[in-house]
Amino acid sequence: MNFPTKLKIAVVGTGAIGAYYGSLLAQAGHEVHFLLRSDYEAVKANGYHVQTPKAKFHLHPVNAHNNTADIGPCDLVVIALKTTANAIFPEILPPLNSPGKTVFLTLQNGMGNVEKLGELFGLENVVAGLCFVCVNRTAPGVIENYMPGYIQIAEASGTARERTQALAKILQDSGTECKVSDSLERALWCKLCWNVPFNGIAIAAGGITTDKIMQSPPLRILAEKLMRELQAAAAAYGVSISEKFIEGQFTVTDGMGPYKPSSLIDYWEKRPVEVESIWGEPLRRGLAKGIPMGNLDCLYHLLDHLVRAKA
Repeated sequence: MNFPTKLKIAVVGTGAIGAYYGSLLAQAGHEVHFLLRSDYEAVKANGYHVQTPKAKFHLHPVNAHNNTADIGPCDLVVIALKTTANAIFPEILPPLNSPGKTVFLTLQNGMGNVEKLGELFGLENVVAGLCFVCVNRTAPGVIENYMPGYIQIAEASGTARERTQALAKILQDSGTECKVSDSLERALWCKLCWNVPFNGIAIAAGGITTDKIMQSPPLRILAEKLMRELQAAAAAYGVSISEKFIEGQFTVTDGMGPYKPSSLIDYWEKRPVEVESIWGEPLRRGLAKGIPMGNLDCLYHLLDHLVRAKA
């Protein structure tokens, strides 16, 4: 599958991640259409204001839509919805699909997303992207990036193809560092090594930023124990996560400062929290292989209780 020079792109899920990467792709000259809900009027009127550690830009006008039928078939569909909204895939995504042409790139957290997309459009048309970045939506149409980081992409099924390498170059040309992995399984478990402890502890410890976790010896120990359980579960699925990688998660987090993980923001604002995809699914997969996961089990049930109580 060859991509055209200028892509028609739909961004579905325009919180911090979707708005940020969509804006970069639009700045690079692609025809980007944003599916918006609560921010629709603000973005249509004022566009996106994007701040990064090195620069800022204003994207205006913006191709803003409140339904996918108005967008039509695309070359690339970037999905940045919260996984709690995956049930609406069959309703909103088909108008964007041109069979045999459209590629679906999911930038969602956790596990189970490519399988749901594959059921609708075929795994061969799905690419998973994992975002190692610090970015928040601070107001309607206002996106702040605190650490550019990178995206790691992998085929939903099999090793990287020429199509995936081409997609990586498109992202790189838009100003996003992009790495290609030959193993989606490995990429998913590695991303969870950060998301599980830091998103989870930030909520469970009373609503604290990552610097507070790093400054607390008990919480830092808990974070490492959670990573070790994920490391063991990953190994049961044939994925080796090195000691250097585990240590690197703490080094990276030290450099983030008082960062608010996305799940913490969702929890504060009483939005759905991705409890099942980030904590529940890896727990179930680890237990299915007989891996002891007591810390993750406890955190998962605590978060489920806190989220339900907050709703």
